[in-house]
Amino acid sequence: MKKENHIGCSGYNNGYWKGIFYPEKLARSKWFDYYCEHFNTYEMNGTFYKFPTESNLLKWYEKAPEGFVFAVKASKIITHIKKFSDCEKEITDFYTICKNGLKEKLGAVLFQLPPSFYFSEERLELIINSMLPEFKNVIEFRHETWWNPIVFEKLSKHNIIFCSVSYPGLPENIVKTSPVGYLRLHGNKKLFYSEYSESELNNFHKEFISTNSFDETFTFFNNTASTAGINNAVLFKAII
Repeated sequence: MKKENHIGCSGYNNGYWKGIFYPEKLARSKWFDYYCEHFNTYEMNGTFYKFPTESNLLKWYEKAPEGFVFAVKASKIITHIKKFSDCEKEITDFYTICKNGLKEKLGAVLFQLPPSFYFSEERLELIINSMLPEFKNVIEFRHETWWNPIVFEKLSKHNIIFCSVSYPGLPENIVKTSPVGYLRLHGNKKLFYSEYSESELNNFHKEFISTNSFDETFTFFNNTASTAGINNAVLFKAII
């Protein structure tokens, strides 16, 4: 079975990519179409700041070509404000909106926790019990205490994806807790800005894709506050 490798960015509507990636004369309204010609996935971060609606996600569904998939970042209400406590309705609503809006183009649902959210077994159980198993659930931690065998074992048991990261101050080892792998490259040393060298990208490719036994991978470049993200995504795709 051929491995599915999805490569993309965590943003696309960046004016400073004009002339670097987008042709100078291409209308901004056509940028997403152009992006889709070069990449097969996009990570939606806007849903973190504003709870999505089904009608809005349907528009994204219609804009994207066949075979394209989205990863959708869960609302901050769930991960940062309520931190999975007493938010069953919000979680259910989020899943339902994503499923109905993006249909077969929904690739994964990403839950990113804040740096202040440290490990405890109670918190781990709360997260696991909040997930609907029919989705590809991805958990991104920002506190180093989550890099431990208890977390890896429990997430593996429930087929929940541990998000491997390149993020200042956090471990960069690739963690496998599911047949699906998810990697976010945020820029290191300068968060959201730093560009990865070709040798660094080759190493990520080796560790995450070529020598790992994932059936499917998602690689997202979130160093999009500069031209680094698009430059890295284009080069990484060429390496694949």
